[in-house]
Amino acid sequence: MIRKPLAGRRGPRRSMRHVLVYGVAALLGSTGVVAMSGTAHAADTLGAAAAEKGRYFGTAVAANRLGESQYVQTLNREFNSVTAENAMKWDAVEPSQNNFNFGNADRIVNHARQQGMDIRGHTLVWHSQLPGWVSSLGSADQVRSAMRNHINRVMGQYKGEIHSWDVVNEAFQDGSSGARRNSVFQQRLGNGYIEEAFRMAREADPNAKLCYNDYNTDGQNAKSNAVYNLVRQLKQNGAPIDCVGFQSHFNQQSPVPGDYQANLQRFADLGVDVQITELDIQNAPSDSYSRVVQACLAVERCTGITVWGVTDKYSWRSEQNPLLFDGNYNKKPAYNAVLSALGGSSSGGGGGGGGGGTGATCTATYAETNRWGDRFNGRVTVTANGGTINDWTVTVNLTSPQSVSTTWNGTPSWSGGGTVMTMKPNGNGTLSSGSSTSFGFTVMANGNWSQPRVGGCTAG
Repeated sequence: MIRKPLAGRRGPRRSMRHVLVYGVAALLGSTGVVAMSGTAHAADTLGAAAAEKGRYFGTAVAANRLGESQYVQTLNREFNSVTAENAMKWDAVEPSQNNFNFGNADRIVNHARQQGMDIRGHTLVWHSQLPGWVSSLGSADQVRSAMRNHINRVMGQYKGEIHSWDVVNEAFQDGSSGARRNSVFQQRLGNGYIEEAFRMAREADPNAKLCYNDYNTDGQNAKSNAVYNLVRQLKQNGAPIDCVGFQSHFNQQSPVPGDYQANLQRFADLGVDVQITELDIQNAPSDSYSRVVQACLAVERCTGITVWGVTDKYSWRSEQNPLLFDGNYNKKPAYNAVLSALGGSSSGGGGGGGGGGTGATCTATYAETNRWGDRFNGRVTVTANGGTINDWTVTVNLTSPQSVSTTWNGTPSWSGGGTVMTMKPNGNGTLSSGSSTSFGFTVMANGNWSQPRVGGCTAG
């Protein structure tokens, strides 16, 4: 969330499961690409490392920052999922009744799609950032009709594009009562409005994951118990709830609770995915960030983590420096702690000086890293030889009807009816002789488990 007071709170696309990890073995491509000896390099970005664990690592994005080069470079390099920070909220997309404006939301979605990122939709039904016309509706029928129309139009705009939607957000009060928040939806429609919203959302987009999202629910307490009972009742009623979001805004007065992992697990045991949706921690302590990541990795149904912003400079808590990148986009110690907790390493790639076209070449080697019931992850390692290269291009050939659902650490383009992926760097193009970088992707097998073929590496 954004612009919420800290008092009384802890600070404020796939559902990939890490079921089986295969040993990484370099495979010789049919084009004669030389295989690297030894084990493959650890992933060196947050999104890549999370993907190798079957999860996403995302961030909240502001449309008006997409013109800033450092912001975009960091976003594209490090994250494989985005949440619109404000651009999909009710006041942004429907400021007056039935008058929709999707300009900023479209910009975020289009950018994410071009980068092969997953997208979380945030948020459909929320008491805050709600235009006054909604609160002025006088009858239950008027509120219900407005809610249905809003859900249908917003979800319809992005049908097939959004991995998970925060359908209902922050429906419970803080404190020890566990009571519902006295929103216009609660006032006019009563306790049933949450189930109604989820059923409307399922009709609007049958394939999107539908989530309930809230804050101060990270440990077991009166509020999280109320949410737990809601989710249990919705499941018993056959309502289409797929996931629960834990905002996880922490500060020094309200740190990561000792039962954080156990709390995530008890929700997962209800038969829903759990997601950490808005993570930020005052002063970004490395140990706290690591605990959050470790807790998610320990809960099989924890499908991913989103930090609430790219850089401290634009955080809603900027004075508390809560994120992984400082105001100059430098990686903070917490970044390295998160990357390490995800199993990655910051030791890869890089190196300056020199240029392509001086006899330097590159090789590309494929290895499968993970396999699930309907998909597998692949990683291609690019290595510079004979000098420094400043750019590289690698082609990867799939076998129909395979398709790529997610990519990271590179910028893809497509040909051959979607079976040939051409990958170029995404901030990782310059490599000194002997150094390596990698990019990864998730292949939907669609019944065909053939290994993708690397078509070669071209240095620039």
